[in-house]
Amino acid sequence: MTEKKQNPIVKFALEMGPIIVFFVAYRWAPFPEGANDEERQLAQVLFATGVFIPVTLAALAWSWFTTRHLPKMAVITAVIVVIFGGLTLWLQDATFIKMKPTILYAAFGGTLGFGLLRGQSYLRYLMGDMMPLQDEGWMIFTKRFAMFFIGLAILNELVWRGFDTDTWVTFKTFFLPLATFAFIFSQMGIFAKYAIEEETED
Repeated sequence: MTEKKQNPIVKFALEMGPIIVFFVAYRWAPFPEGANDEERQLAQVLFATGVFIPVTLAALAWSWFTTRHLPKMAVITAVIVVIFGGLTLWLQDATFIKMKPTILYAAFGGTLGFGLLRGQSYLRYLMGDMMPLQDEGWMIFTKRFAMFFIGLAILNELVWRGFDTDTWVTFKTFFLPLATFAFIFSQMGIFAKYAIEEETED
C-alpha cells in the first residue's frame, strides 16, 4: 500500500487540534451551580477529557484515511490518552489525565535512553523519514531529546502538583507544545551539520 504525503498544514492541525479542543472544552465546560473552585475544575477537566479522547482518535483515523500511514509517536500518544483519559473518567479523578504528559514524556525519554545504552537511536526509527541525518547526528539529537523529554516530565509533575487545574490546563495547552517547537528549532545546527544530502544524477 502506497503511503501518501500529508499537507504540512493538515499535519499540524491534526497534531495540535486535539490539544486546542481540550483547552476550549475545559474553558466552556458546564459545572454545577454553586460549586467551589475544586469542584468546578474537576467538572471541567472531566468534560474536557470526555471530548479529548474521541477527538484524538478521530485525528488519528483521519491521518490514516488520508495517508494510509499512522505516525508512530501519534499512535503511542493516542494509546496513553485513551488509557489515562479513560481512568480519569472512570474514577472521576483528574490525577490520571494530569499525569498523562508525565508518563508520555518519561516513556519517550526512557526509551530513547535505553536505545542509547545499546548504541542505537530509536528517535531515528520514529523520525528518520522526516529528517535524514548521519548516524553521529542522530546520536547527538537523540541524547538531547531524551534529556528534554525527562525535563518536561519533571516539569509537568511540578506544575500539576503545585498549581491548580486552571494553571495546569494552560501549561499543557501552550507551554508544552511551544517548548517542544523551541527545542527542535534550537537543534537546527545539528540538522545543518549532519544532514544527508540527496545525491543527484548527472
